[in-house]
Amino acid sequence: MSRLGLLALQLLVAIVTIALWQFFATVPVFGRIWLPPFFFSNPQDVFTQVIKWFATGTIWKHLAITLWESILAFAIGSLGGVLVGFWFARKPLVAAVFDPYVKMANALPRVVLAPIFTLWLGLGIWSKVALGVTLVFFIVFFNVYQGVKEVSTVVRDNARMLGMSERQLMRHVYWPSALSWMFSSLHTSVGFAVVGAVVGEYLGSAAGLGYLIQQAEGIFDVAGVFAGMFVLSAFVILIDVGVTLVERRLLVWRPDAADGR
Repeated sequence: MSRLGLLALQLLVAIVTIALWQFFATVPVFGRIWLPPFFFSNPQDVFTQVIKWFATGTIWKHLAITLWESILAFAIGSLGGVLVGFWFARKPLVAAVFDPYVKMANALPRVVLAPIFTLWLGLGIWSKVALGVTLVFFIVFFNVYQGVKEVSTVVRDNARMLGMSERQLMRHVYWPSALSWMFSSLHTSVGFAVVGAVVGEYLGSAAGLGYLIQQAEGIFDVAGVFAGMFVLSAFVILIDVGVTLVERRLLVWRPDAADGR
C-alpha cells in the first residue's frame, strides 16, 4: 500500500472514532446518552479548548517546558542505555555480576520514584527529567544489549579472519547490528520520555502539560483534561516522526520490510 493510502486509512480511523464519540456524547440512543458529557465531554468542546489555548498563547509556555524535559530525558536515557548496553554485551562478566541489580532496578515502580526525585532535585525540571530517564534507559539498554548479542557468529568470525581490530568490529559489525534494535526501542522511548515528564509535572510542578491536565482535573474540567491529552498525543507523534527521519538517514542500507526482500 502506498504511503498516501496508508495515511488516508489512518485519518479515517481518527475521523470515525471522533464521529462516534460526538454522536454518543450528544445524541440519545434508546433513551439515554451513552457518553455523558460530564464524564466524557465531547470532541467539539475539546477542540474548542485546544484552539483557545493556542489562540491565547497559554499552551506555548507549558508545551516548551514539557518538550525540554522530554528531550533531556530522551537524550540522557538513550545515551546511557546505548553505552551501558554495549558495555554489558561486550563484557559478559560485568553483565553477569550486575544482572540481578539491573533487573531489580527495572522492577521498581517509577511512580514511587517520582516523590523521591522531587525530594532530591526539587520541583524544577530535573526531577521530571530523572523520572523520564529511568523509563527510557532500560528500554534502550535491553534492546541494545540484545542487538549486540545477536550479531551473527559467522559474520563476526569472518571479520576477525580478515584482520579486523576490535575497534573496526565495533564500527562495522556490532554497531550496525545494534542500530535496528536501538531505533526500535527509541520509538517506544519517545512516548516514555514524555510520560515521565508529564507524570512528574502532574505530581508537582507549576508549569507543563501535566500541570495543565492536573489543573483541569482539579476543577472537573473534563474538556480541559481531554484537550491536554490530545495535545500530548500530537506532541509525541511529532517527536516520533523526527526519530523516524533520523532512522531512515542512518539505516539507508536496510531493505524496506514492505518490499519483502
